[in-house]
Amino acid sequence: MNEVDPFRTPEEDASGTDSGGGRRRWLVVGVAAGVLVLSGAVAAAAWFLGGPDDAGPGDRLNKEAADVRWAEGITPEWMSEQLGLGIPATARFPRAAYKVTSRFDTGLLTFTLTRSEAEAYLKQHPPEKKWLEPASAPTGATPRYFAHLGLPEPETLKDGMRYGYVCPGSPKASEDQDISDAYGLSDKHCVSVYVHEYTPQRTRIYIRDQFEPNVSPLPTALSSTPRR
Repeated sequence: MNEVDPFRTPEEDASGTDSGGGRRRWLVVGVAAGVLVLSGAVAAAAWFLGGPDDAGPGDRLNKEAADVRWAEGITPEWMSEQLGLGIPATARFPRAAYKVTSRFDTGLLTFTLTRSEAEAYLKQHPPEKKWLEPASAPTGATPRYFAHLGLPEPETLKDGMRYGYVCPGSPKASEDQDISDAYGLSDKHCVSVYVHEYTPQRTRIYIRDQFEPNVSPLPTALSSTPRR
């Protein structure tokens, strides 16, 4: 009875030799086939998980970054109207900007006043509840908004800084405010105001607010007349 070695290739059985050449050829063919199958599986997974219609997180971040732009033709007067807060006639260095993104837009307005002018302006536009003072100034914060106007971000400032929410046209909040205000259900419109006494004589006012995309037609780049 002839015994057959199950680990021998057909070539080895036919020749009766054990040179190893046939075994190596079959081994190479098997490895190549395995590589092809694995490559096909990887390609299929990549197609299902990261196809053109289902971009990965990196692609989405790149797309969002590409959608960000600073609108042209933004004047302090136009931005003041959108924010609902006027610019005093005595204000110096008024600047404004409008940042457009795919999720929301951000409007910026800043100007400087003397200390006494600033206090008079803030009395006309009191904050909800009270002004707050920062406990510390974070370092290494990413410039996002006012850096576009050549200014430090107000959140990075501590000395001489106070901030709060101002709701144009709304009376100052009181302790007996109604329940809708207490739980944030009021439909009043408020903006972020930062007040920085950057020198003993002058105060810089920062105003910032967010808008729904395309909530208002932007001024054209060639027009300096605010929309009325």
